[in-house]
Amino acid sequence: MAGRAPRWHPARSAPGAPTTRSWAPSCAARRGRRTPSSTRTPGTSTASPRRWRKTRRRRSRVQHPSVVSVFPNRGHRLHTTRSWEFLGMEKDGRVRASSIWAKARFGEGIIIGNLDTGVWPEAGSFSDDGMGPAPAGWRGICQDQQASDDAQVRCNRKLIGARFFNKGYLATVGQQVNPASTRDTDGHGTHTLSTAAGRFVPRANLFGYGNGTAKGGAPGAHVAAYKVCWRPVNGSECFDADIIAAFDAAIHDGVHVLSVSLGGAPAEYFRDGVAIGSFHAVRNGVTVVSSAGNSGPGAGTVSNTAPWLVTVGASTMDREFPAYLVLGNKKRIKGQSLSPVRLPDNKYYRLISSEEAKTTNATATQAKLCIEGSLDKAKVEGKIVVCIRGKNARVEKGEAVRRAGGVGLVLANDEASGNEVIADAHVLPATHVTYSDGVTLSAYLNSNRSASGYITIPNTALDTKPAPFMAAFSSQGPNTVTPQILKPDITAPGVSILAAFTGLAGPTGLAFDGRRVLFNAESGTSMSCPHVAGIAGLLKALHPEWSPAAIKSAIMTTARVQDNMRKPMSNSSFLRATPFGYGAGHVQPSRAANPGLVYDANATDYLGFLCALGYKPSVIATFMAGAGQHQPRACPARAPRAEDLNYPSVAVPHLSPTGAEHTVTRRARNVGAGATAYDARVAEPHGVAVDVRPRRLEFSAAGEEKEFTVTFRAKKGFFLPGEYVFGRLVWSDGAGEHRVRSPLVVRVADTRKKKSRLSIA
Repeated sequence: MAGRAPRWHPARSAPGAPTTRSWAPSCAARRGRRTPSSTRTPGTSTASPRRWRKTRRRRSRVQHPSVVSVFPNRGHRLHTTRSWEFLGMEKDGRVRASSIWAKARFGEGIIIGNLDTGVWPEAGSFSDDGMGPAPAGWRGICQDQQASDDAQVRCNRKLIGARFFNKGYLATVGQQVNPASTRDTDGHGTHTLSTAAGRFVPRANLFGYGNGTAKGGAPGAHVAAYKVCWRPVNGSECFDADIIAAFDAAIHDGVHVLSVSLGGAPAEYFRDGVAIGSFHAVRNGVTVVSSAGNSGPGAGTVSNTAPWLVTVGASTMDREFPAYLVLGNKKRIKGQSLSPVRLPDNKYYRLISSEEAKTTNATATQAKLCIEGSLDKAKVEGKIVVCIRGKNARVEKGEAVRRAGGVGLVLANDEASGNEVIADAHVLPATHVTYSDGVTLSAYLNSNRSASGYITIPNTALDTKPAPFMAAFSSQGPNTVTPQILKPDITAPGVSILAAFTGLAGPTGLAFDGRRVLFNAESGTSMSCPHVAGIAGLLKALHPEWSPAAIKSAIMTTARVQDNMRKPMSNSSFLRATPFGYGAGHVQPSRAANPGLVYDANATDYLGFLCALGYKPSVIATFMAGAGQHQPRACPARAPRAEDLNYPSVAVPHLSPTGAEHTVTRRARNVGAGATAYDARVAEPHGVAVDVRPRRLEFSAAGEEKEFTVTFRAKKGFFLPGEYVFGRLVWSDGAGEHRVRSPLVVRVADTRKKKSRLSIA
């Protein structure tokens, strides 16, 4: 979405992150502050009588036999169609027989659920024309279908379920939700759900840009909306109690895949509602796809780190919306925009830096960022203003310029945002330029007292290069909760994604925006997440016997790490990206349909992983709630190691610098047609020796599973102490049909000193 104040996505992101709509409480919001019941005023030794009564009631609930555990009801934020052609699923509007769409019949018979802000049921993406009835196992409801109020949601054969959950929100916020309905007043949920499984809708566009046929990843699937996110309060809009309740309802209802574009700051799994709820789902065979968050590009910012989740980063695709800034010296600077407003007559206008236009009571920093009220109308009137990206929403800067009398906006990246530019639906003529172009522009302004320019009307450009590259806002690894598990798992398109939208909010999502659109372009990991959720739905339709872990493995091991110039994927500064940004790589849906081998895992494996983390039986019971087990699950006397979880990637964060070997174990299952053999090929991380035993896996039949080990050893004199380095393991069959690729991530411990920051080679 275009420009919102902080959430997990571009629009509601950390300072300096993109402002296209974003979400945190995945495919999404940050955790909010602690709830009143979990805090007390510093320095006080006793609680007030009212607080004490709350504490006493909480203790009584803990003692109740039906209560497994109690933890703070934390808040989260929300983490948004050329993309499907970019992913190879169609070509010029034609679906080839080799496409996963054709093989999986567009996801027929699959149900994809979405935990988000609800749904706008009137959107064409949710039309049920030609749809069959809901699958026989469906047990869901349309919660507010019987009401006559216009705010209520009525289901059909496409949108077969709609529920809302707000008890956790009300308990924390103390404000009544009006109306309490599944209807989407925000737009985020409609956008993500239609991205995952929207129907084919011709002539979709935003102000004429990106015109074409919109569709979701699994357009033949049925969908269900679970509204868990409400009007933001103190930065949080989705709360753990509601999230867990929605997960359990979706399990009961019979969904096959859940898209969860929300999340929070990394946290221990037993304190994370998304981790607990998704464990319940995965234990019941439901694949859960989540967003990585929009707190990049800093290291260790990735959220939704539980190994049973599919965690998705965001990258670009080969479509842009270029709008040029033409300077008085005839130099043209390329930017991007979705502004429908033209400058009159293409004449030149005075250009001014926002710092030069500051009001007397504003700071230089406020003016630099074009904070509302920081610009002097006398200085801005009739001019194009150059603002710097960061802190407030991108489109909010344009509104500040417009209110001050400016005729145009040039939004220049800060250094952290690099080359990542976002096309936003600005309220005035505007263009968003890279950091390097911003430096060039600044030099022009400083050297020319009568600097001038004009902004061209945007257009739609296809087949742009390089693509994909990682979005600057996409949260990065390493996994700070369990560094033995690489996160994110995968990346998918998440920049300027066009999808259905609500009729109750403008394209910027900001209060001043009175425009209404049928489709909106949004950016964030909230947008990349439903791409992968739709693909997971196709894989479930094609391989109904596959577990969530097998589906994740197929997606990861068939990914690519090159762009459309056949060069290694880069980050937003056009430096080489790493698995901490893209995980296993950029998703390739049709290849995932036939991966050859998968790394499978089940609830027992994940429980062993929790034991490896030292979780006590009483804590593990939280994850097993509803499983019919009344006794706490005891861990084995010798708990497995976290790095031995059968994961499609391998991360060794504490390799000894002495040369001592460290061995991890994996199991590969043959999902091919029959007998086959695979040979191992390794690209070693810098300074680390890697030995795979055996080097050849021979399978006599489909479904057979083979175990192998990977041993790591630091090469004395060659390794980089304290630095993360990267390699890969590839299993290839003799026919060359399958290449099963796993990232290798290794850090040799630095015994010389303790480092205060994460270091990546």
